[in-house]
Formats: sequence, structure tokens, C-alpha cells
Amino acid sequence: MLRFAYVILRNLPRIYMIPRMSYKAKSSRVTEEERYAYARLTVRRMNRSGHIKTIGYGMENLPKEGGYVMFPNHQGKYDALGIIETHEKPCSVVIDDAKSHVILTTQFVSMLHGKRMVKTDLRQSVRVISEVAEEVAAGRRYIIFPEGGYYHNHNELREFKPGCFKSAMKAKAPIVPVVLIDSYKVFEEWSLKPVTTQVHYLKPILYEEYKGMTTRDISDMVHEQISSHIAKVTQQQSKE
Repeated sequence: MLRFAYVILRNLPRIYMIPRMSYKAKSSRVTEEERYAYARLTVRRMNRSGHIKTIGYGMENLPKEGGYVMFPNHQGKYDALGIIETHEKPCSVVIDDAKSHVILTTQFVSMLHGKRMVKTDLRQSVRVISEVAEEVAAGRRYIIFPEGGYYHNHNELREFKPGCFKSAMKAKAPIVPVVLIDSYKVFEEWSLKPVTTQVHYLKPILYEEYKGMTTRDISDMVHEQISSHIAKVTQQQSKE
């Protein structure tokens, strides 16, 4: 959290961005593209002041048209920001409601018109998944973390929650596995040294490929793809 505090202090002269995000979140005059552009500007400024660099790979794998759901591994508070840094088209995020009501996070999620999921409320969670499915079917793009949490995950993968994949199934939309590497280092390590993270977009799994499968089968398939890619990248890093 040292870097998080450092970034906040470095950007105090830009404190005006917080009410501006709130305005953009509520105003009907601001388009999704404009809100997303401001979100990316916020991430870029944070990265420059915090000595953070994120490299994207496989952007050519992202579907060119229509909505889709990205399912990344989860390592920490920077994860969604790293994806937004490397993902050009507007996207949004599903976030744990309990972690969303802190300064900057709440304005950021609201500006992206993200979804807050109350994990202890099954009916509310089901409603959120249905809302995401409807929006994805209409062309929006979402980030959903199937691990649910990120406590000391590092470059290791935890068990997935199969129910997360219902949003893509209901929308009959592509599933994009996303691999995050070293994302935990941004805010978990007690250091201000320059840090580089990686975002890898794997080939999308089209509805035709997974229709008829159970959420458990889909979950296992995506888990295996992400796990294999993490092992491949970390093995390459160990040789360098």
C-alpha cells in the first residue's frame, strides 16, 4: 500500500479529477467513449506518478465487434486498471460491493457504470449477472474476476466460481481469458521501485465452442488456459 499512498500524494494537485469523475458518471451528456477515455487518462497519470508500466499482449485476439466478457486471474487492486490501460475499446467491471466504496474506487466504478455485487446477497448477485448478460448481448464489454478474491494470490491461480460464467452464457457472447502477470507488485509490495506488469489476452472462446457445456466445465476450461499461460510466462521470466 506504500505505492498507493505515494500515488495519492503525488496527484493531490489533480484532486479536481475526483468531482469530475462523479460528474461524468451522472451526466447523460457524457458518452461511454468519453467516460472511458477519462478513465484511461486517470490510469495513465497514476502510472506515470507511481512508476508503473503495463505491457499488453494479444490485443489482436480481442473480438472486433460486439460484446464479450473478459475473465482474468485476480492479484490485487491494480488488476482492472492494468486491463483498462491496455484495452482500447470501452469496457466495465463487476466488483465486490464491500471493496467499492472507498475514495477513487467508487468514482472510478461509477464512471465506468460498473456493477457492484453483494456477495452475501444471492438474489442481488443473480440480478447483477442478468444485467451484465443483457448489456453484453447489447454490445458492452465486461471484466469479471472468477476467483472472487485476491488475497496474496501473486502469480498463482485459485479456484474459480463457475457461476461467474453465466453472464457470458446468457448473452451467448465470447469468453476472453485474460492472464495478469506481476499485477500484485503494484500495490502489495512495500516498495516504490519501478514495476512492470503484463496483461495477456488469450484467444476468445466463442459461444459455438462452449454451448451445451456446464458452467463447471467452462470454468475448468478457462482455468486451465490461464494456468498454463501463467506457467509459460513465469518459466520464461526465470530463464531471463
